Amino acid sequence: MPQRRAFLVGGLSAVALAGAGRLVAHAAPGDSAYVMGYFTESPDRLADRYALHLAVSSDGLIWVPLNQGNPVATPTGGTRGLRDPFIMRKRGGGFVVLATDLTGTDFTRQNQHIHVWDSPDLRSFTGYRRLRMHSMPTHTWAPEAFWDAGRGQYGIIYSANSGGRDGIWVNYTTDFVTVGPPQLFFDPGFDVLDATVHLGQGMNFLYYKSFADGRLYGARSPTLTPRSFTTYTRGVVSGGIEAPIVVQAHDRDEWWLWGDSFAPVNGELYAWRSGDIATDSWAPLSKAEYTQPLNAKHPTICGITATEHADLLARWGAPGWNRIKSHNLPDHLIRHADNVGCIDPYPFDPYQDAMWRLVPGLASSAGLSFRSVNYPDRYLRHAGFVVGLARNDGSALFAADATFHRVPGLADSTWTSFRSHNFPDRHLRHAGHVLRVDPIATAADRADATFRIGH
Repeated sequence: MPQRRAFLVGGLSAVALAGAGRLVAHAAPGDSAYVMGYFTESPDRLADRYALHLAVSSDGLIWVPLNQGNPVATPTGGTRGLRDPFIMRKRGGGFVVLATDLTGTDFTRQNQHIHVWDSPDLRSFTGYRRLRMHSMPTHTWAPEAFWDAGRGQYGIIYSANSGGRDGIWVNYTTDFVTVGPPQLFFDPGFDVLDATVHLGQGMNFLYYKSFADGRLYGARSPTLTPRSFTTYTRGVVSGGIEAPIVVQAHDRDEWWLWGDSFAPVNGELYAWRSGDIATDSWAPLSKAEYTQPLNAKHPTICGITATEHADLLARWGAPGWNRIKSHNLPDHLIRHADNVGCIDPYPFDPYQDAMWRLVPGLASSAGLSFRSVNYPDRYLRHAGFVVGLARNDGSALFAADATFHRVPGLADSTWTSFRSHNFPDRHLRHAGHVLRVDPIATAADRADATFRIGH
């Protein structure tokens, strides 16, 4: 939620405890790829969309937004908006989607309900309803669920305030249609939000946001009994952070902890890596190692099959635009600002300034041209070797200046560099954050001239 929210995995593979607490993946539905659900906001509120968005990933780190970055489902009841979606694969097949019933940022608003959908495949959403979780004069934020085998029920957990303190509450259900009474699930003695549970055999894990110091912590318990979890990590932080997600890689013994940052700017995800969730060993990932969906807020990540991954792309489609990341400043994207070509740190508004359609080169179809999404009659072109955004005047000179050839990255061959069409001894690079076409001689030059094409 606001500078309050929550999450985690949901329907990832079952895990077994092996040896000294190491978790090893078992084959299960959803052990090939990943789907992310989220809502969107941006620093100046231009991207605020309080509805369910989806993205997919083959590796859990590089994400492709679906439906051109537009919503796939919007609530029709309550506030008619959502925050903090959660996706879970149900035991009998199909998925359930839960979400906070709140549109906008009025975090003083009381609401005892959550949104719920059913979905056979995340290509359609049915059975929309609102569940009343409690009667307390407070919020019901960041719902998620887990299967409690001992009870033979799902537990739905969420953040609520009782007695002046935010804690994590739980209601049990078999069908996500009717729920039992609320119980206090996790209360360490200070305000906490955004709990997310991952199940193990022999140990269960709960990650949460602490308001005592603003960090994301992990707790664990050998049971799922309410109020049985104890904190075991020192916590991680990056700016104003919340909404932890813990995800296990499908193909190796590796875990990722994601967090949603709302300060100093809103709309940025951070990630940490661990080789063993049972130990306190989280190390930050570089922005070069992951790419979040555009404007994604408080996400949820769920494992999917290769077929489900392909079907989601077929149903909703990949974007017709790209964003382009700097190699040596991987938190920076190529954008235009006042018609100047430059790189700036994500996130920013207008966010469309960093969205490009990579079209066949105006001077040669063997190359490409960078066509602006928000100014579709304008392209990146160099003039005096400085790159700016300019309206296509139809001339052969403009076409040549606006055409580049994609080549293996000069600093990293798995990335990309762009060679000028009419000055083939020069490449697109940044210098002082401004784009130019220059000869490339040094290692620093090569790094400045290397980029990753993503979404």
